[in-house]
Amino acid sequence: MSKSKDLSAPAAGTASEQRRLQMVDIARLAGVSVSTVSRALNGSELVNAETRQRVAELARSLNYSINFGARNLRLQENKTVAVVVPYDARSRQHISDPFFLSIVGSIADALTDRGYDMLLSRVDAERLDLASHWFDSGKAIGVVLIGQWRHHDQLNEMAARKLPLVVWGGEMPQQLYCSVGGDNVLGGTLATRHLLQLGRRRIAFVGDAQLPEVWLRRQGYAQALREAGLAVEPALELAAPFEPGAATAMLREFCATQRGFDAVVCCSDVLALLTIQALRTGGRRVPDEVAVTGYDDMPLAAYCDPPLTTVHQPVAEAGAQLVEALLGQLRGERAEPRTMPVYLKLRESAPDIPR
Repeated sequence: MSKSKDLSAPAAGTASEQRRLQMVDIARLAGVSVSTVSRALNGSELVNAETRQRVAELARSLNYSINFGARNLRLQENKTVAVVVPYDARSRQHISDPFFLSIVGSIADALTDRGYDMLLSRVDAERLDLASHWFDSGKAIGVVLIGQWRHHDQLNEMAARKLPLVVWGGEMPQQLYCSVGGDNVLGGTLATRHLLQLGRRRIAFVGDAQLPEVWLRRQGYAQALREAGLAVEPALELAAPFEPGAATAMLREFCATQRGFDAVVCCSDVLALLTIQALRTGGRRVPDEVAVTGYDDMPLAAYCDPPLTTVHQPVAEAGAQLVEALLGQLRGERAEPRTMPVYLKLRESAPDIPR
């Protein structure tokens, strides 16, 4: 009796296992990965048209059909949001970076408060479009991406195909995707104006302006210099990456060869701390000889030596804003960019009283 029952009732999961085996066969015959087959069968534009057609023909030859009803049900039941932190393959900026930790924690809190789960992932910053995998595969209902990096165009492409996407970053010209971020132009302006008010006149800028947020901060820096009747000096700009290991040697060389500056606007708190170390290595005192400002106002900024004057970003509030913007898209609402206010937090590295 029991044997007859086993033969007449297939074990749970047999159908899904069979479908998985078929996908493996399709991938082998097409010469692509199983994930590429999955994307192709779901119509993802990340797979070129020729490959999509080849995969579709192989699927038909194997009598493979996509169970759209089951897929849609899974998506409706899904409560997972993919939070993606890109990395630069050259510098390999760690996810333990204070800013990443703070904003990921803020997003996690906001998702938990609303009953959602978080899937944390990384992609190469040169292939931001890979972040769409989690949505295309049905594992996440949307994507929150930390930073625009150098491929604003890839973000626009993802938005153009209606991927539920929100990006931490600055609002850029011709932007199609939804961004949430601090007012980067204002932040750069506030830091530079403060240094000018302290009587500093040769102000260096540290940060890679090929990154959209840094580019906006540099705009604020240049604007404040123009207001004071000063020109930007290219020799006083250093395109240092955010990753400490890669930035340290660059900053030491910069501080050793460029001796004429009396202040520095840094595009992160970590870069500011590394700048202070490099200045001290060269025998220069902060803030007496060189005043330094950071950016972000991470907790470490208040406890370093000297405590760091820095642009405060609303990271604690950012998580809620990013999550609400994404959930709004899922409700069918128009995704408008959101720019959050920033302010300058004064401490000893560039004190209020000129020294």
